[in-house]
Amino acid sequence: MYNILITGSKGQLGQELQFISKSNTNTLYRFFFTSKKDLDISNFKKVEQFIIDNKINSIFNCAAYTAVDKAEDNENTACLINFEAVKNLGELTKKYNITLIHISTDYVFNGKSWMPYTEEKEVAPQSIYGISKLKGEEALKEINPTNTLIIRTAWVYSTFGTNFVKTMLDLGKERDQLNIIYDQVGSPTYARDLANVMLMILPKINSSKIEVYHYSNEGVCSWYDFAKAIFEIKGIDCNVSAIPSSAYPTKARRPHYSVLNKQRIKDQFNITIPYWRDSLKACLNQL
Repeated sequence: MYNILITGSKGQLGQELQFISKSNTNTLYRFFFTSKKDLDISNFKKVEQFIIDNKINSIFNCAAYTAVDKAEDNENTACLINFEAVKNLGELTKKYNITLIHISTDYVFNGKSWMPYTEEKEVAPQSIYGISKLKGEEALKEINPTNTLIIRTAWVYSTFGTNFVKTMLDLGKERDQLNIIYDQVGSPTYARDLANVMLMILPKINSSKIEVYHYSNEGVCSWYDFAKAIFEIKGIDCNVSAIPSSAYPTKARRPHYSVLNKQRIKDQFNITIPYWRDSLKACLNQL
């Protein structure tokens, strides 16, 4: 029996895991969904007691401070959640021999590459958010608990929460014209796809040291391409103009190129990753 503690249950990935759990007939899985209100993962003793009380043997850490621009002014809060809390989980997973899947981000890279990022590529975050997430990764690597996976992902969207897809749907119905950035390129990730993969690979995790993997949907697009696809699939008549990032300044710097190489996770766990447009259609059908 896998007694799985899922942190960040109110986020996109956490809510997709909840959705899947309701129809999951696999009796090997027992889910414990928690949010900050239920369990403050920055509090070591409370997390430890939760683990003991519920006989937790697996953790999916979906909790994160993801307000990229706000993080520039809230470094302490970002580091508390993305670094200190992750360190707690790493120490507890090592102490109690717990399997851990920790979700990280493409923002650990500087976005100056022209080839998809492999797991070994040098990291160089350009924002407080990216720095805080990298600190979390480094904390886990230093503790080095067995059966721990770091999965870096990117451009996450979902049927739940606030995200680019739902924002575009709302704006597309309200406006005839939108300006969307064309010079930031990556691969969208449907959170339900990632959630399914996490559950699928859990029984297969058997590593003597921490491992890093990349996961996003297959294919490449810009935010402009992504918006065009959303309107095309939904039949929304909205004219989309391509603009450079310089025309839409933000407080935090974002990677201009953050395509992730997924070959390692595909080979290691024998998985097939859906094409981004196919997953987008599936999400839009749900919406």
